[in-house]
Amino acid sequence: MKRTFLSLLFIGTMLGMNAQIERPRLVVGLVVDQMRWDYLYYYYDQYGEGGLKRLVNDGFSCENTMINYVPTVTAIGHSSAYTGSVPALTGIAGNDFFINGKQVYCCQDDDVRSVGSNGRAGKMSPKNLLASGIGDVLKIATDYKAKVIGVALKDRAAILPAGHGADAAYWWDTEAGHYISSTYYMKELPQWVRRFNKENQQAPGKDVKTSNEGITLTFKMAKAALENEQMGQDEITDLLAVSVSSTDAIGHKYGTRGKENYEAYMQLDRDLADFFRFLDRKVGKENYLFFLTADHGAIHNYNLMRRHRIKADAYAAWEEVKKFNEQYHAEHGFKPLLAANADRVYIDRTAVQKAGADYGKIKQEAMDFFSKNEKVYRVVDYENVQSTTLNQLIRERIVNGYNPERSGDFYVITKPGTVDADPDPNYIGTGHSVWNPYDSHIPLVFMGWHIDKGQTSIPTRIVDIAPTVCELLHIQMPNACVGDAINEVIHPAGR
Repeated sequence: MKRTFLSLLFIGTMLGMNAQIERPRLVVGLVVDQMRWDYLYYYYDQYGEGGLKRLVNDGFSCENTMINYVPTVTAIGHSSAYTGSVPALTGIAGNDFFINGKQVYCCQDDDVRSVGSNGRAGKMSPKNLLASGIGDVLKIATDYKAKVIGVALKDRAAILPAGHGADAAYWWDTEAGHYISSTYYMKELPQWVRRFNKENQQAPGKDVKTSNEGITLTFKMAKAALENEQMGQDEITDLLAVSVSSTDAIGHKYGTRGKENYEAYMQLDRDLADFFRFLDRKVGKENYLFFLTADHGAIHNYNLMRRHRIKADAYAAWEEVKKFNEQYHAEHGFKPLLAANADRVYIDRTAVQKAGADYGKIKQEAMDFFSKNEKVYRVVDYENVQSTTLNQLIRERIVNGYNPERSGDFYVITKPGTVDADPDPNYIGTGHSVWNPYDSHIPLVFMGWHIDKGQTSIPTRIVDIAPTVCELLHIQMPNACVGDAINEVIHPAGR
């Protein structure tokens, strides 16, 4: 009897081991750089049936998704969406930041070389990212059999979402006029990438990022990666992280309401529809999990707002740094501020120490100087933010965005409707970086494998994306994840 019981137990155990966890063949993440949440609806009537309208109608939309940190910029948005974490933990404190007084680009890696060109555009890797991402935990969960690839025009938009263990990340080298990578991933470009570059070669120096052509090139490269790397063709889940960078460049230059922005989103819609058809055909409608989000939004142009009697303004923090440094230099013989970057101000501690000056006193003087500007709401000392009388939501976002080694010394909160730009009556563009809804309210829509159509207005955050994807895949979330899986996506009413 005992022997029979043990035999049955053994058989049951083996059956359990052989039972496969159900997963999609492919996960595709699409980040549309600078896409405001309301673009899903502002252009809705102009969208075709197969692209963004299909996503809205057939997918599950988290209508109240906010970015829960500052500053709201590209590098942080891409890293946070895929790590489920915030700058305080990921170390990606901005597109650029300072470490020990030295300016560092978020993906800068002087230990690697360009692959596919002879310039410096390929000296990039995820080296500065301190946390793991969806791709990394997917690799671990599949015993490193999953394929993980990142594609974008911007290097940071390809590298950071793909994570540390990615098979490849490809980005655009404007000087070369084609896609490149770095020796972090490979020694030479695969034959299919070389062929793609030959067929899609652009004139060296041509700016495709500020054009609709850049949108199409991104999707073409994404399709080439899927087809040539055989992604989504077996039972092992692969991840393709795609980012459309041109929408950001176009928005910055022409604003949120220019005809250029309209044309960009019409192009995005057409290319996305074509991409969905490709996925349906190559992978199968029910075999891929797709999500769309943004790294940040953008404010409407302040000159446009003013013409319609809506309060709006521009504030150039770097000009304030220049003024303070000039004033301080005239009195004390040195310039104590390094820079203002995305509302963060860095003190040159080396210069302060060399001059034998009092760091605390200089910081307070600088904060008082910035506070006097009528466009500034508050100036917050990072070290004392927890004890500062401040709206809790804003405080939380400042704390989440603060990495002691990389985020600077104090943070400048501007008044609502104020963009980080030069005051200029001819300015037609836009910017982003602040806590306000125009920068922090982003789209988040899931579609495809095990996703029911619908929507929710419960508060969700950019850091909830990674744990939601991971729970759907039944894999562990990334190692610095502070987000929560969105229950309404995973367990919708009625299922």
